[in-house]
Amino acid sequence: MLQPPGFRQHTVVTSLGSIAYYQPDFAAPHPSGKKPTLVFLHGFGGGSSAYEWSKVYPAFATEYPVVAPDLLGWGRSDHLQRAYQMEDYLATIREFLEQVSESPVIAVASSLTAALLVRVAVSHPNLFRSLILSAPAGLSDFGKPYANPLAQLLKLPFADRLLYSTAIATPAGIRMFLEQRQFARANRVSQEMVDAYLASASQPNAEYSAVSFVRGDLCFDLAEYIPQLKTPTAIFWGKQAQFTTSDLGQRLADLNPQTIRALEILEDTGLTPQLELPGVTIGVMRQLMGRL
Repeated sequence: MLQPPGFRQHTVVTSLGSIAYYQPDFAAPHPSGKKPTLVFLHGFGGGSSAYEWSKVYPAFATEYPVVAPDLLGWGRSDHLQRAYQMEDYLATIREFLEQVSESPVIAVASSLTAALLVRVAVSHPNLFRSLILSAPAGLSDFGKPYANPLAQLLKLPFADRLLYSTAIATPAGIRMFLEQRQFARANRVSQEMVDAYLASASQPNAEYSAVSFVRGDLCFDLAEYIPQLKTPTAIFWGKQAQFTTSDLGQRLADLNPQTIRALEILEDTGLTPQLELPGVTIGVMRQLMGRL
């Protein structure tokens, strides 16, 4: 949960709890007029937080107002003792956006959060100027059932907390997850990354949001919503992503080519190119923003 130098933590209060977010101490100059707020939303998984985008969003801070939140149940935001549902995130993401910007934003999001953001944009298009999505997936897409070998185990009484504390929220568990499931190359995982993810995973009640995600409580079929999307959108996808392959990106883009204006496949990266190869991600994002 490390924040880049020059960024300060702030808080927004939503109907379900407080959301921590990070923005620069300085105001970005806008010589050509006021630019839209650029909001970076992290994905879900043990130890997730705004740190996921922390190697990327500082690069835009001198050009745009930049905001990067820890979603509810993650990072330094409130952690509720409840089984989280997708409606919790649809509501709190909308409320957060309404409070941090008076005008439509450029929203950047990854994986399941990116899929949830599509649903928010479908129901509240006035909040968005454009979307840039990294590997968006509802994890039950095109009618395919959610499949995770841990899902059934986590439904057993007391198994969820035991598994979380012994296999997920540990230095070894975090490192294995990053090396084997999120990155294309294990040697790109640094100790700083492990420490940041572990700090988020070790917050009191952090297991509730993580277990809800792994159990499949937040999954849905994104393919049902893509055709309804009218906000200009671009997608990028790590070619070596394991949870959801880049083929899914093409199938989703084909559902709405008028709105999804670009799909970029990033070679030699996994599920989170924004953390694995941030320099490449920054360059790709700038290209996509130009096309939008």
